[in-house]
Amino acid sequence: MATAAHRHVHDTDDGPRTLGAPAPCHLFVGDTAISEADIAREMQHHRAAKPEVSRAAAARALVVRELLRREIERLGLAADAARTADGAAAGHESPEEAGIRLLLEREIADRAPGEEDCRRYYEQNRDRFRSPDRARVRHILLAAGADDVQGRWQARRDAEAMIAQLQDNPALFADFALRRSDCPSKSEAGELGWLQPGETTPEFDRQVFRLPVGLAAFPVESRWGYHIVCIDEVESGMPLAFEAVRGRIADYLELQLRQRELQHYLLTLQERYEVRGLAQIEALADGRGGVP
Repeated sequence: MATAAHRHVHDTDDGPRTLGAPAPCHLFVGDTAISEADIAREMQHHRAAKPEVSRAAAARALVVRELLRREIERLGLAADAARTADGAAAGHESPEEAGIRLLLEREIADRAPGEEDCRRYYEQNRDRFRSPDRARVRHILLAAGADDVQGRWQARRDAEAMIAQLQDNPALFADFALRRSDCPSKSEAGELGWLQPGETTPEFDRQVFRLPVGLAAFPVESRWGYHIVCIDEVESGMPLAFEAVRGRIADYLELQLRQRELQHYLLTLQERYEVRGLAQIEALADGRGGVP
């Protein structure tokens, strides 16, 4: 919710009209109405499978923005925000963004987790802190462009035929790689060496690290074409010591603390400036009824 508040809405038109009448309003922050036209414009930033969910996310973002705007005004931070924005590099920070930053710096305390908190989290989540698994991989790439339907079909057919031959005679892998592969690794018999997750294209990565040791029984598809893959060896990641991950844990816990503080602060603002209509919009998104 708070993240969305940093986005500045540049559209100033009154939005769609129905038979010349203003767009209906079901959402209010104090005496400020947030119309369905406002929500419709904001929805483009909150894509979702269901329009009701997108509408609810947009409504929350607009409510947060209005709550923060009112609090900035109440605390007299608008002038400081304008001066800060004027002094910033062009386009770096708008007055609205500067105001939100100043407000949150003033109202949300920076709380760093202690050593005991970090150690407790480490002990409770040891399985998360391991060095990456890795695999020693060979491959043969039969290249075909993503938009080349006929080429990809043929590459798959060729890969399947080659896998059938390799299942009968694995020693042919190096020869096939040298003669048929479209990857520079062909000069190294298709060797890619030791790979860790994240070192190759995502779609190749996801499939390779699910394969058992040995020749894959099917071609692995990627944006580049089809790959004949052989996993020669797999090594599981080793546990990492607390000292190696303390900084990562501290950063994560600090972010969690700040998010909780921020949510609590926003709830306080919702009580200060009465919000009406948001619960009904969220209920509609959850399938529990609500405003039309």
